[in-house]
Amino acid sequence: MKELRAIYTIWKRENIRYVRDKARIFSTLLQPLMFLVIFGAGLGGTLAQGGFGVDYMKFMYPGIIAMNVMGIAFFSTVSTVWDREFGFLKEILVAPVARTSIVVGKILGAITIASTQALLLLLLAPFIHIQLSLVIIVKLFLMMMLLAFAIAGLGLLIASLMKTTESFGIVMQVLIFPMFFLSGAFFPLTNVPLWMTVLSRINPLTYGVDGMRQIILGGVPAALAQKLFLYPIHVNIFILLAFSAVVVSVATLAFNRRS
Repeated sequence: MKELRAIYTIWKRENIRYVRDKARIFSTLLQPLMFLVIFGAGLGGTLAQGGFGVDYMKFMYPGIIAMNVMGIAFFSTVSTVWDREFGFLKEILVAPVARTSIVVGKILGAITIASTQALLLLLLAPFIHIQLSLVIIVKLFLMMMLLAFAIAGLGLLIASLMKTTESFGIVMQVLIFPMFFLSGAFFPLTNVPLWMTVLSRINPLTYGVDGMRQIILGGVPAALAQKLFLYPIHVNIFILLAFSAVVVSVATLAFNRRS
């Protein structure tokens, strides 16, 4: 009961901190909209002329949702560095609760924030002629949570190794854009150079994008599906679960040693 109370307290604190930061909420909503509008308008016509097989806005839409989840989940874990830098983490660590409870609370906070805000992007679906049933929305939300779990675990691992928020921010910027561009959000990964294939396969965002794309565009013909999708959706789920388990376990060990 004590551990559950600690997890709930950390989770609640993360959510309160996020809700009060209006600038952060606005920026995390504006960025995916800019990508969707600018890249969709700029590249949509070119790809359509090249026989892409599906409307480019519809193709990119799952990637934009995944990008939003990744960005929020990553930066939600920066609070770990902030708390250590300003001494709040030491106050938590002296409490008679397991440090694992602190890790779980922070990860659950990141998952809640990332997946809930990403749901707002589903309001864009009618404007790009995508029909989302209740079943599809539920599946997307579960995939959002799973992707947020994987990214939050990775973010917490990095945060446990950083001493300042500035260094954390620099590392995040170095990671976020390569991960995004190598995830298949902008183009299919079924016909790319070998080096890009290798990098995309070790990128957790790839499996989140592929899973969401299958959920949203699942009704396309089989021949087109082979060009657009990488793996069956259950494979994407398994890889994300395995990745999450590894990074969260390593992050917990690193957090215990550095804290």
